[in-house]
Amino acid sequence: MKRTHFLLAAAVSAAVLNIAHAAPAGQAAAPVAASAKFDASNPFAKESTLPFNYPAWDKIRNEHFAPAYAEAMRQHAAEIEKIANNKAAPTFENTIVAMERAGRMLSRVSTAFGTLSGSYTNDTLIALGREMAPKLSQHSDAIRLNGKLYQRINTLYNKRDSLKLDAESAYLLDRYNNDFERAGAKLSEADKVKLKEYNSKLAALQTQFAQNTLKEANASALVVDTREELAGMSDKAIDAAAAEGKKRGLDGKFVIPV
Repeated sequence: MKRTHFLLAAAVSAAVLNIAHAAPAGQAAAPVAASAKFDASNPFAKESTLPFNYPAWDKIRNEHFAPAYAEAMRQHAAEIEKIANNKAAPTFENTIVAMERAGRMLSRVSTAFGTLSGSYTNDTLIALGREMAPKLSQHSDAIRLNGKLYQRINTLYNKRDSLKLDAESAYLLDRYNNDFERAGAKLSEADKVKLKEYNSKLAALQTQFAQNTLKEANASALVVDTREELAGMSDKAIDAAAAEGKKRGLDGKFVIPV
């Protein structure tokens, strides 16, 4: 069985935005209302038709992310609640497979946002990253600290030897159970509150550190004193270096961003 969307969406969101946010333990995250600006024209509304579902970068704009994130979290929350509240006894198919199939849109949005934020960011995306971090964290907490959902996973885990799963499926079940427990699913309600507070503080620092690191990397450059030292480069590249130097207040110098 192929591992797909739930863990990917969670991992990408956490790695890119370093998210965490305190919410009352035992309380589901407040539902995220679909933005009025989200409609079928948003490039994240459907899976990309490009090879390997690569994002359609020529169609994606900064303003698409916020409404897409809101709609993606709304859809994902509804999918997870349906799984957690399923009246049928937990099975690998109606619990683990169902979770793997959930969050497709959130995965699309997070992957694209993470790529841009980590390589070609701008002030708008930086601000959006800070805005989305607590929202995504609350969304993540509502899933990983969902008692009903963890019960279904743990029930399957405890009888895993009788499920006759193949190696990949057995690994996936083990991974889900471990991930939920490491995220705090077995903690008391009071300890869950503390955990969320710690995560919130840590996430704020991680987010700021990641953005500061990227900003510093973008500002790094090689400063060359004379045009002669750039022999072999095209005139266009040399002129661009001179323009960059002037832009940075280093008139007469040649600056090559690194």
